[in-house]
Order: sequence, then C-alpha cells, then structure tokens
Amino acid sequence: MNTSSAFLTDRYELTMVDAALTAGTAHRRCSFELFSRRLSGARRYGVVAGMGRLLDLIDNFHFGTAELNWLSDNRVVSDHTLEWLSRFRFSGNILGYPEGEVFFPGSPVLVVEATFAEAVLLETLALSVLNYDSAVATAASRMVSAAGNRPLAEMGSRRTHEESAVAAARAAYIAGFSATSNLEAGRRWGVPTMGTAAHAFTLLHDTEDDAFHAQITTLGTGTTLLVDTYDIAEAVRKAVAIAGPELGAVRIDSGDLPVVVAQVRAQLDSLGAHNTRITVTNDLDEHAVASLAASPVDSYGVGTSVVVGSGSPTMGMVYKLVARQDDSGSWISTAKKSQDKASIGGRKQAFRQFDSCDTASAEILVVANEDTEASPETPENTREILVPLVLAGSIDTQYRGTEGVSLARHRHSASVAELPAEAMRLTRGDPVIPTLYR
Repeated sequence: MNTSSAFLTDRYELTMVDAALTAGTAHRRCSFELFSRRLSGARRYGVVAGMGRLLDLIDNFHFGTAELNWLSDNRVVSDHTLEWLSRFRFSGNILGYPEGEVFFPGSPVLVVEATFAEAVLLETLALSVLNYDSAVATAASRMVSAAGNRPLAEMGSRRTHEESAVAAARAAYIAGFSATSNLEAGRRWGVPTMGTAAHAFTLLHDTEDDAFHAQITTLGTGTTLLVDTYDIAEAVRKAVAIAGPELGAVRIDSGDLPVVVAQVRAQLDSLGAHNTRITVTNDLDEHAVASLAASPVDSYGVGTSVVVGSGSPTMGMVYKLVARQDDSGSWISTAKKSQDKASIGGRKQAFRQFDSCDTASAEILVVANEDTEASPETPENTREILVPLVLAGSIDTQYRGTEGVSLARHRHSASVAELPAEAMRLTRGDPVIPTLYR
C-alpha cells in the first residue's frame, strides 16, 4: 500500500494533538495500552489478528500535501499543528501480543510508548484494525475447533466490505482455515485460494449434464461439482457417470445437511466413488459445524458467519493512557475511574502461567511500580508474551507480509494447544483462565 493511511482516523485525534501542542504537553512520554475489558460474546478466549496489517498502515501513516491541504481548507487544526504533522513519522516503541496469540480480558494486546502526540494519533487506526480482525479470528478459531481435523474454507467476500473481505480471509487463515475464495487475500497475503462453480454455471447450460461436462473438461475430474441445483440424488448419479469414480468432490449448499450428507455418502459409495469427498457450504457457523461432527463430511465452506465474527463483529477493544511522564521525567500511573469503564493504571508486563502439565492456568499482568527503578520479578512457570514490534520507529519486518501471516498461523496453533480443554466449549461462559494482576 503506497497511499497515506493518516486519514483512517477520527478528527478528535488531531484536535487533541493541536490542543496539546498549544499547552506544551504534546511531547510528554506516554504509555498507551489496547485491551478488551471483556471477551465479546462471552467467548472463552480471544485471538489476536491484524498486527501485520497494522504495521503496514503505521509505516504509511504520514501527512502529504493532499492531507495537509484538506486539513487546512477545512480548518481542522491550527497552522503550527499543520507544520508538525508535515514532519510526522512515528518514532516511538510498540510492543504487542504476537499475531495469532490468544488473549483474555485486560491483556495488553498492544502497548504504544511514545510522546502523547505520536501515540494518540494511532488510536483509531489500531482499534479499527485489531477490533475487526481479532473478532474474525476468534470466531474462526472456534469453527476450526468444532471442525476437528476437517478443513474449512473462508468464502464470505460477498457478505462484507471489499477490503474487510481481504482482512477477514487473512484473519481466518491465521486462525486455522485452510483456504479462501478471495483472490486478493491470496495475492496480498499468500492465503491459499479455492473455488470452482456456483449455481449460475449450472443454470447457464441447457442441461446439468452439459454443465458438468464443461467443468470437468476445463478443470479435470478432481474438481468439485455442485450437486444441489435441481435434484441432489440425480446430480450425484450424473456427476459420477461423467467424471467417473475419481471425481474429486461434490458440494452441497442446501437441505437438512446431516440427512442429505449421509444419503450422498451412501450413494457415492454405491457408485464406486469411495474417494469422492463431500463439502458443505450452507450458512454454517461453529454450532452448525459441530452438529455435523458425526456426519461423513470431508470439508466445510463458511461465509457470512466468519466475516461478521459469528455474532460478535468487534472485540470491544479500547486504547487507554496508563502512564505518563511529568515535567521532571518521572512516570505517573494514570487510570479512568468511570463507572463500568474503569481502567488499571501503570505500565504492564504480560505472562502466561502454566500448571505442572504445561497447560495455561492464568494470565499474569505485572504492573510496574513507577516510584522505583527496581524491575518486577518474573512469575514462576510462565512465558512472557509481549514482543517488540516497533523500536524507535523501526518496524520488525518478520511480522509483516506473507512471512508474518505464516508466523501468526503457527503461533495460533501453538497458543491454542496450551489452553485447557474447556476453552473449546462453544457455549457462552467465563474466560477459560483468569487474568491476575500483580
């Protein structure tokens, strides 16, 4: 992406900078944390996604002539702030949970340490990326758990904004989906792509036989034929007659799936197509996937549900100032006291604690004592979670691009494997491990 991302923000971020520059407080060093007070949808765990996308956007967060002229024409900020914005490049530090990592209420998913002016400018951008991508990844992770060893494909592009579709495909892949129907996600992020034909292709031809012949001639016998445009049993008979018993797969997009799938499996076997797979794609979510666990389904295609977070389209993340330096350079903890929106002040270190079986047992957040130089002790049987993403404005490239996506996918698999078995429950409930402050 070569265009500026600086306007992917809210006006009040810039007006705060304007006022802080006037007051002489804009350059105070600050620490902001991005976290969720609770897990949306009463999920058992959350999944971090969007870090690589966010780093790309931060790299392009600058104010060019077009942006500065618009701000001036619309009198958004004063001239001295326009001058400051014209030189802006983020030069602070950012720590974060590695993309793909699981998180819990209070987890400091992102920690931004910079001057107030630099850090506050990133608020809206960070929230918009991480709230959406993490919601999709969290829903996708539950679907992967429900599917067991059966692969899932993301195919929800037509159910969301065109750029959200790319982000959703990326997030779902990180959470364990095997492929996407979205070509831009394949090109931009290296997500494997898949897809063959829709009902319109069958309806285009004079007969279903003609449609199947055309698809097999072009794509080979290993293709997937959509068999529910008219009569499923008749379509399966035709599919095997035309492609032979080596037909790759049939797709079912309607009907009472447990019943239909069982019937189709029996029919395929009776026709000698024992290796022909069955994939289903009928408005699935994690609960529908789980309900098919005992059915002879080989793979799933999930559309609407995954791109809207399966009922929880945002993670409810917030971005709060937790510490700042005073004029003498001493750190001061800061926290909101608002009813139901109170925050816990102080810079924090994050650790995942494990029991004797190497299963995660708690999220430990160690709050810095700003009055002393002593470093807090590392809790026993833990691993530290936060990693440096940006140091002095320099972005760690391993978390970006296709390499970053691959790294995040592996991180997700490993972090989910550490969780107690109760984490895989699809019912609403409390987080599977508690968040403890020290």
